[in-house]
Amino acid sequence: MKLPITLAALFVISSGFYFTESFAEISENQAFLLEGSGFAVTEEIIKISEIDLGLSSQQQRGSTINFLTEDGFVTLNDEEFVISELEGKFLREGRYIRINGNVESLTGQDTTISFFGRLVEESKDAAVYGFTGRITTTDDTYKVIYTTKLSTLSKIDSTPTTTETSDNLTIQILRGASTQGLVDSYIDASSIRDQAIATQNPNDPLRLRYFSDDRISVEPGTTITIVNNDVVSHSILSGKENYGDRHNPFTDDGRISTDPIEPGKSIDITFNDAGFYRLYDPDYPWMKIVAYVFPNIDSLIFGEGQNLGN
Repeated sequence: MKLPITLAALFVISSGFYFTESFAEISENQAFLLEGSGFAVTEEIIKISEIDLGLSSQQQRGSTINFLTEDGFVTLNDEEFVISELEGKFLREGRYIRINGNVESLTGQDTTISFFGRLVEESKDAAVYGFTGRITTTDDTYKVIYTTKLSTLSKIDSTPTTTETSDNLTIQILRGASTQGLVDSYIDASSIRDQAIATQNPNDPLRLRYFSDDRISVEPGTTITIVNNDVVSHSILSGKENYGDRHNPFTDDGRISTDPIEPGKSIDITFNDAGFYRLYDPDYPWMKIVAYVFPNIDSLIFGEGQNLGN
């Protein structure tokens, strides 16, 4: 009997029942990063699940503020689901968060999620929420329990340069990235590339390996150096990915834009402020990097908690 009692106690704490007087200071036109982990459970299996979403708050109506999910993913063990259509609300000035909508796996599997979060505690750095809800795939329905952190992100102010060297993180554009690794030259390779898209194994971990890193996390002020080891030039933009839109896979947000990087050359990009964004090559849209730029310690005060038991 000790184990069920312990689990029940943890559930009550993570759900925020001990902190009903807490609140987070949420306002319009803010950018947030919601990240955390937990478990997804059916009657037969338990999977580790992670959530990582970039959010932007919209107009406030009463005590409710809607938000948009700009980018992000949810995982079930090693399977990753990227956002496609997610809606969310901050309720009662941030005491609660509701997220509903669709996500899609790399194999094209449609999945729905329905999460409800309660504020557990906040500090000057971030706010902690306990989430419960469901992930529904074509095969199973999982009950989920998450512990998450909600932190703010300021506007990205990135400056591309032509500096050839950097003491910071170096990202390699791999040879053959322009043809998805099939041939060295892009010339006369379009039909080969189209055939490869249809025949590649979607579960192959190297399928999307066109940069040396597909996901990076750095602090503001970091300079990354992008080195072009391919045989054609590449340029890098930042923007929002339009999942499922083959004709317009990205929408440029104007925050990052480089000149063409010739073969054998490099370019530096310095991220002066925090942000959540995706880098991609507009000519080869399968080439993309998810990046998180945020400090270890935030200066935002979410709210002055009136927590029971303080």
